[in-house]
Amino acid sequence: MTIDLNLARENMIEQQIRPWEVLDPRVLDSFRAVPRDRFVPEAYRDVAYSDVAIPLGDGEHMMKPVVEGRVLQALDLAGSENVLEIGTGSGYLTACLATLAGRVTSVEINERLFNAARERLANRADSVTVLLADALAGFKPEQRFDAIVVTGAVAAIPKLFLDWLAPAGRLFAVRGQSPAMEAVLVTRVDGGSHRTDSLFETELGYLRGAEPKPVFAL
Repeated sequence: MTIDLNLARENMIEQQIRPWEVLDPRVLDSFRAVPRDRFVPEAYRDVAYSDVAIPLGDGEHMMKPVVEGRVLQALDLAGSENVLEIGTGSGYLTACLATLAGRVTSVEINERLFNAARERLANRADSVTVLLADALAGFKPEQRFDAIVVTGAVAAIPKLFLDWLAPAGRLFAVRGQSPAMEAVLVTRVDGGSHRTDSLFETELGYLRGAEPKPVFAL
């Protein structure tokens, strides 16, 4: 059976993303502008626009489209921002961010995913930089960012991520432990303090190195 990918893309927007209260026209247009089927493994191309977390190998998954939509809407990008993405994955969310912001730097720790994403994003080299690095160990950005997206869950938001926020910068992350993970938006406010807004409940695989620390009981 041949899948009409353009129709599937529109159905994803209208039947999955919009009902999850993602109504920003620019965000919805970013999903129309970036063909999701070009960012998934070939074996999953026919379900590229389905409401599933698509496996990328090595235990990694793409976010569901509804979560990607909420991420992009929460960041409220105006078009000129300098954005950091921690965890490139397939590169799909990276490409969507690039349609909404001025510049995207994306950091990926998995070399296989890094190489694949860099190839997929090669035509966006003027607005996207993909780096092979561990955001939790060794990565030292030369500037602060207007927005940061953490694409894997964290037991708690690392302080160094918050230190990378520019004044009034926003950070999206999913924190906590399953089954009670919480998506939050952290905003840097006057004086360098931070305001945290709870957005919704979801569940993601952990960012490597940001898992809960084991607790040993006697």
